Amino acid sequence: MITRLNIDLTVEKVCEGFVYNEYEGKGLFGLAGKLVIQPEYQRNYIYADGKKDVAVIQSLLKGYPIGLIYFTKVAEDKFEILDGQQRITSIGRFLTMKFPISDDRGIQRYFRGLAEDLQRKILDTKLTIYECSGTESEIKEWFRTINIAGVPLNDQELLNAIFSGPFVTLAKAEFSNSQNANIQKWSAYIGGDVKRQDFLRTALMWVSKGNIDDYMGRHRYDTDINELKTYFNSVIDWVSSVFLDVKPQMRGLNWGELYERFHANAYDPNDVHEKVSKLFADFSVGNPKGIFEYILGGCVDTKLLEIRVFDDRTKQVVYERQTAEAKEKGISNCPLCALGRDSNQRRIYKLKEMDADHVTAWSRGGATDIGNCTMLCATHNRAKGNK
Repeated sequence: MITRLNIDLTVEKVCEGFVYNEYEGKGLFGLAGKLVIQPEYQRNYIYADGKKDVAVIQSLLKGYPIGLIYFTKVAEDKFEILDGQQRITSIGRFLTMKFPISDDRGIQRYFRGLAEDLQRKILDTKLTIYECSGTESEIKEWFRTINIAGVPLNDQELLNAIFSGPFVTLAKAEFSNSQNANIQKWSAYIGGDVKRQDFLRTALMWVSKGNIDDYMGRHRYDTDINELKTYFNSVIDWVSSVFLDVKPQMRGLNWGELYERFHANAYDPNDVHEKVSKLFADFSVGNPKGIFEYILGGCVDTKLLEIRVFDDRTKQVVYERQTAEAKEKGISNCPLCALGRDSNQRRIYKLKEMDADHVTAWSRGGATDIGNCTMLCATHNRAKGNK
């Protein structure tokens, strides 16, 4: 890859003809139409938080350097931003009155509200730009390694860069667009930030069964995303039809994997609703996020719920009671040992040699309270737990 240093371009020149798409969150063009500010392999604009974007403008006003910027030359007199699009987009948005900054008195000022000398200071600032030329693979490899803007690329942003093409363009328009009317519905089941590609990554993870790299490689030049959209919507529709309740704990679960395992089963949504309500009201359930898989799996795998164990005080009280009664009768303080015929039939165990168990199993409605607690020797407790 060949690089050439250019220190003659000013903010005014780079932002000439700046266009920002508010709907898609993209800074599109600059340099009088010669510069593509946000190529498809770039992440979405994430500086619009009133802090990072303002900090860029304050840096210009104070004469602070804003770091190196890299352009790639894609044709004669045509460029794309390889690194620096967040900073350039922030500057362009400020110049086109998209957000204000605070002056020394705390008054909010848009660009045209600044004193003329301050406007000129911003416009005349020269940027340090490297113009790079090379093959696509060289450019993409360089893009993977640079980390100048201060917000590292996440895995999906890197994959979008590597596999840029019509498929990524369409997929980002659907799943990385914060203005998409479906985002609110999807947010009930998907965690993360739509602008940081978390929704797109989830959709790709579901349809690819976790093999995102391979899927994006095979579909890179597809001109539609029908399979991706259809599968994603099938998962969302299935979840929302099975579970009438929308709980915060649903967010971020691997619904794609659960769909693959359970979507062929028939469920009564009203019955599911009753089970969800009962489990969320049960103090013994230590992991509410496991409730959904537990119900889908037929309410068998209680490990998913991380049922709370009896506390130390409860164990102590039950141990003392059982031991006193056992000594009176001349039998073991482990009820199961007392039923046996070996040497342990009359053995009195120390507290540290025993553990608590439910008299009536939790899975059969037994509560995790002192009235349903019994102390068993370690051997019997393990044997019972393995059944």
